[in-house]
Amino acid sequence: MSDASNRAKQYYELLNLYGDYVRTGFRSAHAAPVLKKPDDTAARKGALEKLGAEVRACTRCDLCHNRLKAVPGEGTLDPLVMVVGEAPGADEDETGRPFVGAAGQYLDKWLQAIHVTRRTNAYIANVIKCRPPQNRDPRPEETGACLPYLTRQVELLRPRFILVVGRVAAQVLLREERGIGALRGGTYRFQDVPLVPTYHPSAVLRDQSLRARVWDDLKRLKSLFEHA
Repeated sequence: MSDASNRAKQYYELLNLYGDYVRTGFRSAHAAPVLKKPDDTAARKGALEKLGAEVRACTRCDLCHNRLKAVPGEGTLDPLVMVVGEAPGADEDETGRPFVGAAGQYLDKWLQAIHVTRRTNAYIANVIKCRPPQNRDPRPEETGACLPYLTRQVELLRPRFILVVGRVAAQVLLREERGIGALRGGTYRFQDVPLVPTYHPSAVLRDQSLRARVWDDLKRLKSLFEHA
């Protein structure tokens, strides 16, 4: 319970105690008050937009020198699922939007299979917000510079679940050295949000034998939010 909630509860109890004293001179039992949480939707939306502007103007690492557009992310506030990938590719660098190339279109089909879309109940982002040259793996100094943006996004969006796609993103979020083949199949937590790792859509486009394992991971995720 927050400090504000505690103060409100204490104030309510004092009022009841005073009322009991005036009416009967004896203390009576009272139902606990229902405290309505303030609606901070507008404030969080504004903070998310400000964060996006910071990402687009970011110069924290050398990736800023060659980018066309930084890619903060897109989707709904309070998403059921937040999808986190590795980094933008050529299509994303050109448009400033996440997962819009062939891998992104494939990802959209995955999400639709479990009744999730970026238009209604998902948010799509990457650990790295600028494209690495030739789509190479991000360097530690690059993930270190960019990860605070992602952690802030999770705080503002408050996703109920996270789907992380690909080895690099899974290793960064879970602070793991194991590959995605070893990490997938389990449920983890990032900033206290349940997290399910799976293969990156581009990897499955290259190797269709991974499809069954991805479907198992998606079913795991779907089961989590159906039973939450």
